Amino acid sequence: MAKKSARNSTESRLSALAKRYRVTDGRSFKLRDVDPGDTAGYDADAKTRAGELLDESTQSLAKAQDLLFACDRHALLVVLQAMDAAGKDGTIKHVMSGVNPQGCQVTSFKQPSPEELDHDYLWRCVLRLPERGRIGIFNRSYYEEVLVVRVHRAILEAQKLPPENVHKGIFDERLEDIAGFERYLGHNGTRVVKFFLHVSKREQKRRFLERLNTPEKNWKFSAGDVAEREHWDEYMDAYEAAVRATARPDAPWYVVPADNKWFTRLIVSSAIVTELGHLRARYPELDAEQRAEIAAAREELEKGKGQAARRSRR
Repeated sequence: MAKKSARNSTESRLSALAKRYRVTDGRSFKLRDVDPGDTAGYDADAKTRAGELLDESTQSLAKAQDLLFACDRHALLVVLQAMDAAGKDGTIKHVMSGVNPQGCQVTSFKQPSPEELDHDYLWRCVLRLPERGRIGIFNRSYYEEVLVVRVHRAILEAQKLPPENVHKGIFDERLEDIAGFERYLGHNGTRVVKFFLHVSKREQKRRFLERLNTPEKNWKFSAGDVAEREHWDEYMDAYEAAVRATARPDAPWYVVPADNKWFTRLIVSSAIVTELGHLRARYPELDAEQRAEIAAAREELEKGKGQAARRSRR
């Protein structure tokens, strides 16, 4: 009982920690109010304890996912957005380390293919939505259409839109459509939770240099990543606009400080556990016939066990 109470206390503390970065009403949101280097009072000496909390949170996530899978009524869609080198891949690796692969799927969205460009921009994401009972993780997502496309409007030319549909308010329209899409998913049992891993420009530079100076990390580097730094302020404006337009209680954003990877992972894990808790999933209740089947199976197995014990004594 004491162990369970301690676990509940830890989960409550982690939920409260994640709540600091949760945005459910974006109308007054300002990105400048979130410090990328924030660690909520955890300092370097507390990093070990934070690692222990992450382990506990990961265990809670594994249990919550098992419950989600057994219930088979809901799904959870986790959307990860960030600037390059903010730590999306590492976050997925560490946070989802204890999750059953059968109940979780990760999709990374790259530059659209010719086939995808022949459809609306949500089409390829709809194909990868999680089934009931599962967690789906989008490493980048349909939000790229109001982020990178907003910064590089020339991309619109490749999307084969009717000319009259490419107008001044196109990104406001897209944000409105995205909010409606997420509302639709919620109405059908899929909860959407979105994360912006907010890394500072200075920390991104440090990580880029680390990739360049470490041979085994060279493969991660792309010259285009450096070029995108020239548009930093435009991207920050685009992210702020996206959060302001689409953050709601049933489809929240978590704007997570990302200069310290260990803290980022702790917040993301805690937030996912919290969001799974909102689904109120329960293990299926058995009817009378199913309970009778279980009783009969138990009796048969115990009878066999008794017979085996008697044979071993002969």
